[in-house]
Amino acid sequence: MNGWWGKVLYVNLTSKQVKEITLDPSVYLEYLGGRGLAIRLLWDLNPIGVDPFSPYNHLVIANGPLSSLPAPSSGKIQVATKSPLTLGYGDGNLGSMASFHLKRSGYDAIVVTGASRKPVYLYIENEKVEFRDAEDLWGLDTFTAEDKLIREHGRNVGILLIGPAGENLVRYATIISQKGRSGGRPGVGAVMGSKKLKAIVVKGSKEPPIANKEEFRKIAEEAYEKIMKSDNYDFWIRQGTMATIVWSQQNSVLPTRNFREGVWEEYESISGDLMEKIKIARRGCPFCNMQCGNVILDDSSEESELDYENVAMLGSNILLSDLRRVGEINKLADKMGVDTISLGNSLGFYMEASERKLVEEKLEWGDYREIKRLVIDISYRRGLGAFLAEGVMRMARSLGKEAQEFAVHVKGLEVSAYDCHTAPAMALAYGTSPIGAHHKDAWVIAYEVRTDRFGYTREKVERVVFLQDMRGGMFESLTTCRLPWVEVGLDLEYYPKLLTAATGVTWTLDDIRVVANRIYSLIRAYWIREHGDWSREMDYAPIRWFKHPLTKGPYTGMKLDFEKYNKMLDMYYEMRGWDERGIPRKETLQKLKLDYVIPVLEKIVELK
Repeated sequence: MNGWWGKVLYVNLTSKQVKEITLDPSVYLEYLGGRGLAIRLLWDLNPIGVDPFSPYNHLVIANGPLSSLPAPSSGKIQVATKSPLTLGYGDGNLGSMASFHLKRSGYDAIVVTGASRKPVYLYIENEKVEFRDAEDLWGLDTFTAEDKLIREHGRNVGILLIGPAGENLVRYATIISQKGRSGGRPGVGAVMGSKKLKAIVVKGSKEPPIANKEEFRKIAEEAYEKIMKSDNYDFWIRQGTMATIVWSQQNSVLPTRNFREGVWEEYESISGDLMEKIKIARRGCPFCNMQCGNVILDDSSEESELDYENVAMLGSNILLSDLRRVGEINKLADKMGVDTISLGNSLGFYMEASERKLVEEKLEWGDYREIKRLVIDISYRRGLGAFLAEGVMRMARSLGKEAQEFAVHVKGLEVSAYDCHTAPAMALAYGTSPIGAHHKDAWVIAYEVRTDRFGYTREKVERVVFLQDMRGGMFESLTTCRLPWVEVGLDLEYYPKLLTAATGVTWTLDDIRVVANRIYSLIRAYWIREHGDWSREMDYAPIRWFKHPLTKGPYTGMKLDFEKYNKMLDMYYEMRGWDERGIPRKETLQKLKLDYVIPVLEKIVELK
């Protein structure tokens, strides 16, 4: 097959057995790869209702048909599993040389099941797979462990690994690569830890199958050139996503004080303008010519790679107003292998609970010394850290009704760095994100701010669905980075052209949107299967945005309208072909070639 290898490597850590699974070509044509391949594999392989920490929960590491081919920002890899944070489908992507080497190993994905009795790591070199002892790596932070693996295997490898947070089953532990690349917010790293799998080291040397290499090269070269000639390219290279701090402040969406406000008086202390003055380097993923990783020297004079999400969540959201100190917390999180977005939420939630005297152990806003200590304690589940390691949803449930009103999450996944008191479409994007509250599927807030800011319109819902289809359906499954399109305006048409040249099958954006809708409906079916029931309440944005109006900034007194939000949700369901509960209709499942889902769901809910 051109564009794909047609094979998946299946690894059982319990029996230490390995086999190749050959997939039918229709699976690739219907799901592309990356996220699409991951959800199809999890649907087929995971037992219904499996505990996320059970050996029978599968971990999927997947490439797509464009992953790590010589095309713009293609060095991405997808990691997916049943989430210990949400108990639904969970995934993430990260830029890593692991994508490059998996692409050249002869496999489209690695699927891991079972659990080892002792810590191990996988060494994969083309068809050769070895189970290596990881006793000397277990307990090490990700930076130290990666250095040891590089000394053992050389630099020409791809490495995915976990830190102490994954080992100790922190529910928002991630997978780390290359000292700062992090993916799998819904606890994918914790699932890896439950299997006693410290790392995956991949080395591949095969030539990826491309249908029309010369045509692919021409399209990719033109796209690279377009990126560098774009109007925003120079500014992007200087600040990357860090420019969003000022933008969010100006538009009153900067998460502040556990999403209580959208503005912060001290925003300049963590801004992209300040970062630009102290930046010492840039980092990026393979095949990227618009690297977004801005590196500064943190409070301990070590390198920390910053972007908007980690700075906002560990800065304004917890009132930490020193960028070098924010960098220090961010670096510690990467070393420990803990998600910075959920970390900032969990800290902010507990700080508010402390302020309201709902907890005995105090934690003041912006207390740098305590925050720094807690990152380590969370990762080892020590003392208060063990409570924070459970995430916002579980902490709020244990503290009662009052706490649940300021618990900022959707389906158990903490909200990323945009306050939505005055952004109904972005609130809908969070509510309907297929992994819980995350911006990667539909960053609609920029569109919303420059058009009808406060409207609850059909046009906005259409935009959310379109963005989900492109960002969460196409980019997450190809698997490539969305930023060339989002940030410097690379025409979307380049992607079906590249896909056509790679596979030899003619693709259009409309074809890809059909695949995207199939993926979203299958992920929704998976959630329903795992939770055993469903209601539209699962798609509601956090209560805070409906009940607690802003008290600062240009939109003081404003909040979301619950009835109007519900009408937007009705429109969303209609566009997806789902019923008023958010459950895919039988006709929709049949139309999307998801007939195999129907008998499973009919045992759980009434399909309309």
